[in-house]
Amino acid sequence: MKKSLLFLLFSLAICVSVIAQSGKVYDNLTLTSKILNGERNYAVYLPPDYESSKRSYPVLYLLHGATDNHTGWVQFGEVLHITDKAIKEGKATPMIIVMPDADTGQMGYFNVGDWKYEDFFFEELMPHVEKKYRIKGEKRYRAVAGLSMGGGGSFMYALHHPELFSSACPLSAYVGPLTIEDLKRRIARGDKKYSDKEIKEYFQKHNALNLLESVPVEDVKSVRWYIDCGDDDFLYEGNSLVHIAMTKKEIPHEYRVRDGGHSWTYWRESLPEVLHFVSQAFHQY
Repeated sequence: MKKSLLFLLFSLAICVSVIAQSGKVYDNLTLTSKILNGERNYAVYLPPDYESSKRSYPVLYLLHGATDNHTGWVQFGEVLHITDKAIKEGKATPMIIVMPDADTGQMGYFNVGDWKYEDFFFEELMPHVEKKYRIKGEKRYRAVAGLSMGGGGSFMYALHHPELFSSACPLSAYVGPLTIEDLKRRIARGDKKYSDKEIKEYFQKHNALNLLESVPVEDVKSVRWYIDCGDDDFLYEGNSLVHIAMTKKEIPHEYRVRDGGHSWTYWRESLPEVLHFVSQAFHQY
């Protein structure tokens, strides 16, 4: 009787331990950047079994929007709760999520003038985290997603480097200025001046529609695409045009339009679908 009771209590303790398992988020991490000449912040989500296992994990680079920073997805996006739940329910595979800061010093994910953020991302951030954490460093196990400005980053990073990402999930994305005139108007509102050549080069490299014309179709097809934008979102036009362009080129992609606008309420509902979508590639479907 005592043995049965002890066994029952032991089993119960194991069950409670498993149920109580949670991932961890570290949102005050830094690395020194020579490219950006200073310390850069980033946050990381580690899955529930990271500390108890020795295996390596796939990685999702999750990009924040304008005026937010590396803590946006942690504080407002509830990345810890949502990812733990998706993993527990079997809708997502355990993964590491890296959330960099693109709002300190200058805002944005791209190279602009002397601000070489995209170089920093690929030449310093990725090598740093993929060495520091047990991350599988192959295309198959790497994905990128983001909202608004970070959705634009997701588009551009995957189109600039389709050899690096198995999936890209732009949410409510700013797909870039739709015309050079739009870009010139935006620049005119700022303090810095750029030549016509610089403006043209920036437009060609940071407009998703233009890149869909210049990047080889097979390279674009090598990335799995999940595009999601609310029906009341002010960025609906660019996302719709990308969907139409991909459809005409017969580029496979998932395109979602749900009820909602440009808000954290919308993106919190998007995140579980993103985690499920990227997990499919991590598992090779």
